[in-house]
Amino acid sequence: VQLQASGGGLVQPGGSLRLSCAASGFTSDHYIIGWFRQAPGREREGVSCLSNSLDHTEYADSVQGRFTISRDDAGNMVYLQMNSLKPEDTAVYYCATAEQFRHCSLGSRRYDYWGQGTQVTVSS
Repeated sequence: VQLQASGGGLVQPGGSLRLSCAASGFTSDHYIIGWFRQAPGREREGVSCLSNSLDHTEYADSVQGRFTISRDDAGNMVYLQMNSLKPEDTAVYYCATAEQFRHCSLGSRRYDYWGQGTQVTVSS
């Protein structure tokens, strides 16, 4: 399985960004995809996740109501729409996936494959 994240950049507080994760190589009909972030000096944090086979998504409390995870119909692209961005959202964002799970999790241990990170900087 291969993942590639993109869409990061510099944005002012209150602004929006959409991150994309291109996924390929799945061998199972069931998989989960998560977005994680890591700021300097801090542990990796689960931001949001979805299941491809269930109508199931999760969000960290810190982004609930501001971020939206979605995927295209083919399941090859997963997006993270980030609105009302705050300076504390600044981090490297990663997408990750694991096969044969129906319910996603914000815990990073469940995920086997990781894409490279994309930097998001929220600053005026």
